[in-house]
Amino acid sequence: MAEHIRIGDVAPRVHYVADGAQTAFVFPFPIFEEADLEVRVDGLVTQEGFLIQGAGASEGGLVTFRQPPAAGRQVLLRRVLVMQRVTDFQPNGVLRANTLNDELDRQTAGLQELREDLQAALRAAPGDAPATLTLPSREGRANRLLAFDSLGNATAVAREPVLFAPFAGAIARTVEDKLGERLSVRDFGAAGDGVTDDGPALQAAMNAAAASGKVLEIGEGSHRTTSPLTLPGAAAGLVMRGSILYAGPGGGAALTIGDGAATRNQGKSYQGLRVLRASLSDWLDERDIGIVLRNLDACSVSIARVEGFTIGIRTLGVELGFEDSTIHLGRIVNNRIGLDIRTATAEAWNNSVRYIGGHFANSAATHPSMDRFGVRFSCEAGAYNRHNAHLFLGPGFELQRGGGDTGYPQRGAIPFLLEAGDERGIQAVGVRMEQCSRYVARHAGGANDCCYEVNYVGNYAFEGCAVHYPATATRAGGTVIARHQAAAAQGSPRLVADAGHVRGRAFRWSNDEIGFEGMACLSGNPAGPPSTLDGFAFPGLPDIVLNGDSVGLPTSRALGFVVDAAACKEFFVAVEGERLRIVVQQFDAGGEVILQDRPVLFSNMNVVGRFPGSAEASNAHWWEGNANIDSLVTSGGASLPLNRLQRVTLHADAAWAVIGVRGAAEGTQPTAVLKALRLYCSALHAPGILYGGSRRWGVRELQARLDFDPTEIPAGGNATQVVPLPFVQGGDVVQASHTAASGFIEWSAATTTTGQGGSVTCRATNRHGSLAINLAAGTLFVRATKPRI
Repeated sequence: MAEHIRIGDVAPRVHYVADGAQTAFVFPFPIFEEADLEVRVDGLVTQEGFLIQGAGASEGGLVTFRQPPAAGRQVLLRRVLVMQRVTDFQPNGVLRANTLNDELDRQTAGLQELREDLQAALRAAPGDAPATLTLPSREGRANRLLAFDSLGNATAVAREPVLFAPFAGAIARTVEDKLGERLSVRDFGAAGDGVTDDGPALQAAMNAAAASGKVLEIGEGSHRTTSPLTLPGAAAGLVMRGSILYAGPGGGAALTIGDGAATRNQGKSYQGLRVLRASLSDWLDERDIGIVLRNLDACSVSIARVEGFTIGIRTLGVELGFEDSTIHLGRIVNNRIGLDIRTATAEAWNNSVRYIGGHFANSAATHPSMDRFGVRFSCEAGAYNRHNAHLFLGPGFELQRGGGDTGYPQRGAIPFLLEAGDERGIQAVGVRMEQCSRYVARHAGGANDCCYEVNYVGNYAFEGCAVHYPATATRAGGTVIARHQAAAAQGSPRLVADAGHVRGRAFRWSNDEIGFEGMACLSGNPAGPPSTLDGFAFPGLPDIVLNGDSVGLPTSRALGFVVDAAACKEFFVAVEGERLRIVVQQFDAGGEVILQDRPVLFSNMNVVGRFPGSAEASNAHWWEGNANIDSLVTSGGASLPLNRLQRVTLHADAAWAVIGVRGAAEGTQPTAVLKALRLYCSALHAPGILYGGSRRWGVRELQARLDFDPTEIPAGGNATQVVPLPFVQGGDVVQASHTAASGFIEWSAATTTTGQGGSVTCRATNRHGSLAINLAAGTLFVRATKPRI
């Protein structure tokens, strides 16, 4: 086997005409590296979609396309070397034959390329007499024709006829120049009759627009094509008054606008785009796309109609990203995904785009068993996933969820699907939902700061327009403003519970336990552990510290409100304090604690589960934030206090929940400080706060009653009765009274036993000096009040 390439007398270029089936094309000349080979299709450089084999072989190699070029397309393979020295022979150094041969091979290959280029150039014959063939100056040849004088020297002559536009300062031009200002597909043979295959003519026109940097016009009519089309980014723009009817195979985009890093698709205008599929897609292959807009920056796009594809429109950031553009949307019909906002690489992005209008619709009979979505945010594996600052103005969705009176089974029909993973600041204003699912959006990852303002919902038997969080969601980052429901009430949230001064709610529950009015105490490691709400919510706990104006919470203690979550699943928590973490505990309708398979979500931080057997193993059975409420969030070099107001989104199975805070020890400050805790929800709900009554937490006052008929009490004598009063303690203020009235009977009470089996002894004393009194039978009431501390 030879140790270096042999450069034979072989032209460094080869041409083919594709037949629509052939994928492998031979190049008979050697190349040193794959980058030395240039591949062109219809005169345009192609940088992807093929594999090169044979670099370093003397006999050449093979180019294999993933998809065969369409029939009639011109395929050119040629060697293009970078003209540079790759070796340097050192004085008195060893001159190796291989190194010298490689250098001479490169020089020979370069000379072959130069010879090929010269053969294609305009030049004088070898036997011709010397002549001056230098072009006249730019000013001397502008708007003139190249000619030769009587001696054969190059010169410029006037063009005839010329055209003067009727405006001051107009430049004289030929009629051909004037007609060529804007290219038309008709100039390349497109019929627009809906029958003729206009694909080759359309592509030739698009290539010409790119080569000349002009706007391409697709006039009235239906332009049928059996091959995908690409308008390179070098074209100045596109205007469509007719439509493209795609009748080609699936697995590709019918129309791609823009290309890769070689041409920045910036400041272009694409107007009136209409792309229809000749037959409805089966919705299974996501490569079946109507329009791909690639790497656009500060462009204006108007899409009139896209119909019948798996994905109607895809905006795609690949090499340089997609940004700062305005897209006017028309009818996006019978596509499984109407608009796919996507990135393909980690270096690209898809940010800061405005979308105006858009009617995303499906017919009731279109793939009735399949889910469908209006707008999707997505990315390829490992690609940029923080799509941000997308604004939608007045989109309408009529996606046909089925069910109701249609006779079809109900399916997912959701306007917005966020599955890239970390979307930020997606805003939709004036949304219209007709025959959609009950969700305006589905957040499948960690999307943040997204807001959907819904102006109208016309579902079958209206069910709502919430945000759906599947099991993969890590943030509750979506807010829905339902303008169609009591719009005047949407201006401010409803205050559900207010502990503006938590310290002022403290009372002595027992000798070593502190309770708080209206609030439940939670333990980070309850004995047992319990399994129900009544077991987890304590009326008081030890180790809580009372400061002058605040409450100190260790890491093992939490305070919160017990809320009725049967209807309302979203709450807002506002906290004032230091070194605190938000905690949430969920219970089902039977009061059983909900385990870690049904998580809680927060709006601006991730959650940590403290359950037996979890990574943060604990008997607490609660979810908590992964950061303190006073931790600063760093963004763009600035530190911002974003955690003090958090939205809590409960699982759909939650019927009751405890929402509050626990202590989070840090450094030399072992005890957190809680000053105020407030709970809000949407104005559409008025959930209850659970304490007292049949529950033992959150109340200072204990009460009991007993049927009691005392015997006759002699003058100066008394009668006693012990009344069970669980959890009464010594130091509680106890009182007794009886329904039978007497001016001389005085009732008093004293704590007899304490704790869960506590009791109070009631005494009736006859203060009459000489008369015995026999009270009528009645009810004996006992009350014990826990003292404030």
